[in-house]
Amino acid sequence: MTGSSRWKVAAVLFIPLLSLLLPVRADEHEHTYTDKEEVVLWMNTVGPYHNRQETYKYFSLPFCAGNKKTISHYHETLGEALQGVELEFSGLDIKFKDEVMQTTYCEIDLDKPKKDAFVYAIKNHYWYQMYIDDLPIWGIVGEADENGEDHYLWTYKKLEIGFNGNRIVDVNLTSEGKVKLVPNTRIAMSYSVKWKKSDVKFEDRFDKYLDPSFFQHRIHWFSIFNSFMMVIFLVGLVSMILMRTLRKDYARYSKEEEMDDMDRDLGDEYGWKQVHGDVFRPSSHPLIFSSLIGSGCQIFSVSLIVIIVAMLEDLYTERGSMLSTAIFVYAATSPVNGYFGGSLYAKQGGRRWIKQMFIGAFLIPAMVCGTAFFINFIAIYYHASRAIPFGTMVAVCCICFFVILPLNLVGTILGRNLSGQPNFPCRVNAVPRPIPEKKWFMEPAVIVCLGGILPFGSIFIEMYFIFTSFWAYKIYYVYGFMMLVLVILCIVTVCVTIVCTYFLLNAEDYRWQWTSFLSAASTAVYVYMYSFYYYFFKTKMYGLFQTSFYFGYMAVFSTALGIMCGAVGYMGTSAFVRKIYTNVKID
Repeated sequence: MTGSSRWKVAAVLFIPLLSLLLPVRADEHEHTYTDKEEVVLWMNTVGPYHNRQETYKYFSLPFCAGNKKTISHYHETLGEALQGVELEFSGLDIKFKDEVMQTTYCEIDLDKPKKDAFVYAIKNHYWYQMYIDDLPIWGIVGEADENGEDHYLWTYKKLEIGFNGNRIVDVNLTSEGKVKLVPNTRIAMSYSVKWKKSDVKFEDRFDKYLDPSFFQHRIHWFSIFNSFMMVIFLVGLVSMILMRTLRKDYARYSKEEEMDDMDRDLGDEYGWKQVHGDVFRPSSHPLIFSSLIGSGCQIFSVSLIVIIVAMLEDLYTERGSMLSTAIFVYAATSPVNGYFGGSLYAKQGGRRWIKQMFIGAFLIPAMVCGTAFFINFIAIYYHASRAIPFGTMVAVCCICFFVILPLNLVGTILGRNLSGQPNFPCRVNAVPRPIPEKKWFMEPAVIVCLGGILPFGSIFIEMYFIFTSFWAYKIYYVYGFMMLVLVILCIVTVCVTIVCTYFLLNAEDYRWQWTSFLSAASTAVYVYMYSFYYYFFKTKMYGLFQTSFYFGYMAVFSTALGIMCGAVGYMGTSAFVRKIYTNVKID
């Protein structure tokens, strides 16, 4: 194959892949119109109000479409495809600044199966979503009478569109024309369009969808202040205890250095200095451990970058842009995973570095894709719009194999060569030191269980706002709060793991690597337990699809959060352990 042929094949493979990741700007996305220019009304999805993720194509219900020529829609970003956006042309004739009086656009021949479908939708509070110029509009399918015996369908869509200059800045829908559902009748569906001049700026047109009274409530500010005070208290407590205790330890160890061998043998030796020959011993299962640390560092990098991007750009104004940004940043930060995971594995004397690289690269993608694959089977069974198309699956696999894996390899090579030397301040003994018995509350298992309480306490209020924005109908936009919470979480996690590790080493137990990681990662257990409380007491979700979707992706979220907290806790504790053993004289 010639060089030019190779480039053509590469272009055929990667240009569609990049087009899925990057937002596309076509004519319909210019957001500027001339008088009488066509304005497209897209019908998106329909589904039960209490199950936000259980959505179906709008025309899966026996609605009818207008007579205007059909326009096809394609998924412009990977996030849009993964989030189940299914835009279909409504067939309604709408032109910029051209008012339309109430006009019948189609009729429904209501036989018994169609009536039963509408009745089922009304009983389950089905709502539908539409888009005009990327502005979302919501409407209800119908309603039942007080006795629940008769059911009515809203047949008249009254659209009021606001414009500022040559741009659309506001859309409102009023549903009217309540018609009783009776088999073997014809129901006329109608619409009207009214245009009005608006003073809303184009840049501010999404402000009406935000909810400042919810996200900027006093409780939100109080929770941030409360968490900040917790940080000050913890940092002060850790500094005071460790500085005073370590000063006493250093003084005691210095005094022991001045003793002769006979006095030292008769002395009561105890404390963290006694395990200096084992504290830097490689952790058990170093391959898995280093892969988890690398993945946690990458998740932290992705979280930090995405929050910064969301603070600078209004990602909520584009369908699927948040998810697309997260996938793009995750792929781009793969060298972080390889660097930290590969260097740690090399420091611990690992030799199967290629296997470690593969595990580190595919640990998070395999967890996410495995969960999505399982839920996808249920979505296909339900014929839901959340069923991921085959082409999207291929695109995700291509990103994993052709972007994430090579970048991870680059990071691993750099990590092994630049910081893979085991330059520990203490020599590791050939024979492991026996671990003495200690009190029950100093056991690693107890420390792990208790270690996640304070980090969870610093974020659980924010979890409520994040959960509500994802599982209910709120748009999360206060990313400054999220940045503060991320910083607070990291500080609290590091402080807690340092204290836990100090007490563990003081009990002459040198198994601090996994203990520091798991004590911080146990935050995920408390978050997942909180998700159960949120599901049963804060939502009205029901059904197999929504329940499996909720608990499946909450498990993924909690696990990713735990891996990130574990990596942050380990990195902070590792710096602390290295520091204290560097400052003490050891024979």
